[in-house]
Amino acid sequence: MVLERDILPYFQWLLGSEDSVGALLQFVLVMLGFGLLALIVGYLVAAARHGLLRGGDVVFQTVTSAFRDLFQISPRRVWALSVLAVKEAWRRRVVVVLLVFFVILLFAGWFLKTDAQNPGRLYISFVLTATTYLVLGIALLLSAFSLPGDFKAKTIYTVVTKPVRAGEIILGRIIGFTIIGTAMLVVMAVCSYIFVDRSLDHTHRVEETGLKRTAASDDEYGYLGRTSLDAYHRHDVELNADQQGEALSNHSHTHSIEYDGSTHRVSGAEGVMQARVPQWGKLRYLDRQGVEQARGINVGNEWSYRGFIAGNTQSAAIWTFGNVDESNDPDGEGLPIGLTVRVFRTHKGIIGKRIPGGIQIRNPETGVQSQLELFDALDDKVYEYTIPRKLTSTGDAEIDLFEDLVSSKGQVEISVHCLAGGQYFGFAQADCYLRLPDASPVLNFAKVYLSIWVQMVIVTSIGVAISALVSGPVAMLFTVSFILLGFFKDTFVDIAHGPEYGGGPVESLYRLVTQMNMMSKIESGVVAAIIQAIDSVLEAFMWSVAQVLPDFSAFSTVAFAASGFDVPGDKVLQDLTTCLAYVVGLAVLGYFLLRTREVAR
Repeated sequence: MVLERDILPYFQWLLGSEDSVGALLQFVLVMLGFGLLALIVGYLVAAARHGLLRGGDVVFQTVTSAFRDLFQISPRRVWALSVLAVKEAWRRRVVVVLLVFFVILLFAGWFLKTDAQNPGRLYISFVLTATTYLVLGIALLLSAFSLPGDFKAKTIYTVVTKPVRAGEIILGRIIGFTIIGTAMLVVMAVCSYIFVDRSLDHTHRVEETGLKRTAASDDEYGYLGRTSLDAYHRHDVELNADQQGEALSNHSHTHSIEYDGSTHRVSGAEGVMQARVPQWGKLRYLDRQGVEQARGINVGNEWSYRGFIAGNTQSAAIWTFGNVDESNDPDGEGLPIGLTVRVFRTHKGIIGKRIPGGIQIRNPETGVQSQLELFDALDDKVYEYTIPRKLTSTGDAEIDLFEDLVSSKGQVEISVHCLAGGQYFGFAQADCYLRLPDASPVLNFAKVYLSIWVQMVIVTSIGVAISALVSGPVAMLFTVSFILLGFFKDTFVDIAHGPEYGGGPVESLYRLVTQMNMMSKIESGVVAAIIQAIDSVLEAFMWSVAQVLPDFSAFSTVAFAASGFDVPGDKVLQDLTTCLAYVVGLAVLGYFLLRTREVAR
């Protein structure tokens, strides 16, 4: 997932702006478009069965009765049907899913190692991904086989003999299965958090004999040392004159150290679960000669998300940040930033040795810049660094960060350089950010589970709506297809719009059969004309389908929590609103599909 994908403010996303159409208007247009299509198709079917005039009357009666049913929906009856759906799910022993989840957690410790550079990312992504698949799976099975099972067992006749409407049956199933899924998600969330916290919690002991006293001056001194090797790693230790301090960051966490006069007490792991609140900048690159480029060097990675800069050259990655002022320095210590470095080695060098790099701050308006601040990089490690208020310029003058390096428009540039020849640093736009005050990791964990809940509700709504017309296996296959297409919606849209290599579906099939490569043009003629005509129809159909596909890859916020970033509140509100739109649209679809069954009329 690309973390720095622009997330608009909620009301701008909902209502739109001068440059974009709001989600609310898009929803209305899609509903009107598909509603008109449904009327046309419904009339054609009714006309074929009852004649032209009688067919129009049937369609009119169906639509008017639907509006009457809408205003006569009883919350009491919907709740009663929801309770019935919960009891049905319980009889199907959905609790087995929780037992499977517990077994997965019990055995996960055997396979998940804490010797990874970032064990928190590994554990968090594992439990959240496992939860997503299990919950979506149970939502799929419950929703797809519920109504077809009632029709097959004829228990639906008991329900429809009561004063209930088709819309209440659909809503009752959706709400009921959502309740049972929500209960399971709550249990999974609590167990997942405890599992991650307990699995990664550990401590060390300070190697007393290895402590060495260091002095910055006659009045200031401290101690340097290291911890014992535990959980596959050790930490460097920095203590003050009172021998209080911390174990420095390693494996993406730290430890506090307290001294009681005889023993150093090392705390548990701190910072394993984080919710950083970033302020993104805009990234550009300089090549080996210092010429500005839109992209970095390609080192051969298939995924071109990151561009690379060459070591010991003028190559650099430069981020420009806006809206920077002294409010970014609440503690008066400087400007806190975060930096993730991907290291690409053209030769091994000394095994385990870090690659030297440098950070430089520049005022984009005046050109004043600081001297290089040196650091040592390991691959895929997050460096949390505070740029001090007082710096030295390249002309050896003392300068102030906010007064001299931040422009009058509130902009500042941060450039990163690789200082080792033959080595490369790789960066994407999200790899450097200004750190705002952190959010709550527990609340952030809950936000991710809320995104899983949104996906579960949408899958449940799809399954219930489609199962109102077709059998259970067919409804399951249709829902699975919807889910898979939703996870690959971007590719599906690209094929529909034509930018993908190889052309549309029929052209791609033609190239496959004739063993023609994707870049060669098909010779103009009758065959090419037929292929293009069919592809035009298919691409128009695919584009229409893409308008209603739920983008499951965008709903997922697992990458935020696994990478230690806070899920933006605007995204949570957008996902909940989108979920509500799908529930409304699918409930309407399910109502009309169920009305086609004789028993529901």
